Amino acid sequence: MNKYDGLNKAMLDRFAPQPGRRPLLPEMSAKAQVALTCRMLFREGWNEHIAGHITLRQSDGTILTNPWELAWDELTASDIMTLDAKGNIIDGEWNITPAIGLHLQLHDLRPDVNVVIHNHTHWSGIWANLQRTPPIYDQTGAHCGLELPVYNEYTGTFEDEATTLSAAEALGDSKWALLANHGALVVGKDLRQAHLRVITLEWRCKRAYEVELLGGAEPLSNEVVEKVSITDGNGFPFCFEAMARRELRLDPSILD
Repeated sequence: MNKYDGLNKAMLDRFAPQPGRRPLLPEMSAKAQVALTCRMLFREGWNEHIAGHITLRQSDGTILTNPWELAWDELTASDIMTLDAKGNIIDGEWNITPAIGLHLQLHDLRPDVNVVIHNHTHWSGIWANLQRTPPIYDQTGAHCGLELPVYNEYTGTFEDEATTLSAAEALGDSKWALLANHGALVVGKDLRQAHLRVITLEWRCKRAYEVELLGGAEPLSNEVVEKVSITDGNGFPFCFEAMARRELRLDPSILD
């Protein structure tokens, strides 16, 4: 048996639908899920002060997003804003980022994308500044496949509509991208899938940085990456829940 065969589609298909004998997470609102995801991603290195924005498009077309004024590690459910499809505030007590247009345009361009996440990231931000795609050196870095485009036409911050549209169109049908001299962008069908993509991206970038710092090594072949990548649409079984429980143990008020 190949050493990479332990994590494969058969295993994912077997375990993904089975939550276990008790609920892995408490019942929570969509706003609580967004706030909790922000806390989880802050811990992964998506933590540049008050920078960064996440949107979740709901089934009725409204959009949930984090407020501009608050850092991701202090958000609670009651802080999450509700917008209409044009970005107008429906409810919430804060302001929204001037860069919300990037998210709105991506939601318009990609019917499959219900979650858009952007931040000025730690490890993936290093590779974005290098304008290089990091190689994959281990199984965890291969979870979401090989392709990782670098959008290298950065001309300023994302308040300008033409700039955001250019970035949105450049993403094409990709699941993520490095934004040169800026940060990272991840999209997904839901929060669970987007979470896996974020943590995989940061792991891949961190490991690549460390390996190259030590002199480099032979990365995984494209064939091995394809073999061990996770194709399950629900992400890695139980990982989202485990990381969510970690945050809830530290601060149960996230759900308030």
